[in-house]
Amino acid sequence: MSETASVKFALVGYGSGGRIFHAPLLSSAEGVEFAGVVTTSPERRATLPDGLKAYDSLAQVAEDGVRAVSISTPVATHADLAKEAISLGLAVVVDKPFALDAGSAREVVAAAEEAGVPLTVYQNRRWDSDFRTVQRLVGDGTLGETRRFESRFERWEPAREIGASGGGTLRDFGSHLVDQALVLNGPATRVYADVRSASEHDLDDDFFVVINHASGVESLLWGTWRQGAPGPRFRVTGTTGTYVVDGVEGMDGQEAALKAGRTPASLGDRWGVEPEHAWGRLYRGRAGAPVRSERGRWDQFYPLFAAAVRGEGPLPVDPNDAVRALEVLDAARISAATGTAVEL
Repeated sequence: MSETASVKFALVGYGSGGRIFHAPLLSSAEGVEFAGVVTTSPERRATLPDGLKAYDSLAQVAEDGVRAVSISTPVATHADLAKEAISLGLAVVVDKPFALDAGSAREVVAAAEEAGVPLTVYQNRRWDSDFRTVQRLVGDGTLGETRRFESRFERWEPAREIGASGGGTLRDFGSHLVDQALVLNGPATRVYADVRSASEHDLDDDFFVVINHASGVESLLWGTWRQGAPGPRFRVTGTTGTYVVDGVEGMDGQEAALKAGRTPASLGDRWGVEPEHAWGRLYRGRAGAPVRSERGRWDQFYPLFAAAVRGEGPLPVDPNDAVRALEVLDAARISAATGTAVEL
C-alpha cells in the first residue's frame, strides 16, 4: 500500500494496555503509519522503540499531521480525551470500557456525529478465535436454535489489585462479555446481576450477570480474577447441540502471544491460529467431537479502521454498540444494588 494511502496514527497512553495490546498491532497494521505516543511520563518515554515520537498533547499530535488516535488510558479519562480529540478533527479509537457509563458514552458519540469524525471502540474480543467459531456454528445452524449462551472470563490471580482507575471488573471483563452477548444474541430486554467486592476501593471484583434477549436467548456471564477453578470459556446450548470451550486450554491465544512479544508481523499467517488441543468440542449427548477453531483476527481491527478513516469501508465497531453494552452494565449495577431485575 502506498504511503499516501496510509493513515498516520498516534497512541494516547503507554501503560500496559497501550504498550502490550495496541502498539504492536498498530506497528503491524497494513494502511497504518504509527507515528508516536502521547505520554508525559519520562519513564515511559524512555521505553519507546526507535522511530516513535513522544508527544506532549493531543494538540501537538494534530499539529504533526496525525489523522487518528487510539486512546488507551484509565477509563475515567476516556470520554474527555475522546471529545478533545474529536474537537481537533482526529479520528478516534477508544479502548474499552468506552466510558464510565452510558450517558458519558452517548455524549462522545454525539460529538463525533456532529463533527463528522470517525469514532469506534476497541472491542477486539469480537475477533477472538473461539467467539468467531461460536458465530460460525450459530450462523450455520449446527447448534439448532440457540437457547442459552454461557460465557466466562474467570482467572486465578488472587493477588491482583483492582484499581479505581480501571473501573472495576464488571466494566473491564463485562465490556467484552456483554458486547459478545449482544453481537451474537441481539438486544437485551432484562438484566439481573450479582456483584461482589474484595477491593479497598469497594469496586466489583466478582460478578454474575443474566441477560434476557428479545430473541429469546438467555445469556449467563461470569467475570472474576479470583476463581481457582475456571469454568468453560463458552458453553452455547441449542436445540440440536452444545458447543463447549475449555476455560483454560481453550482461551484465545492472541493475548498470550502479545505478552510474549509476538506480533502479527512476526508470526504472519500463523497469527491467531489455535492448536488442536485448544479447540472447542461439539456435543450431542455424552460424546463430544473437536471443532476446528476459526483463526483469531485482532490484526484486522486497525486496518479496518484505517480504511474507514479513508472513506473506504464501515467502522469495525459501531460506537452505538458500546453505548448499548454500557446500558446493560449500568442496569447490572442497579440490579446488584437493589437485588431486582432491571427491564430495558
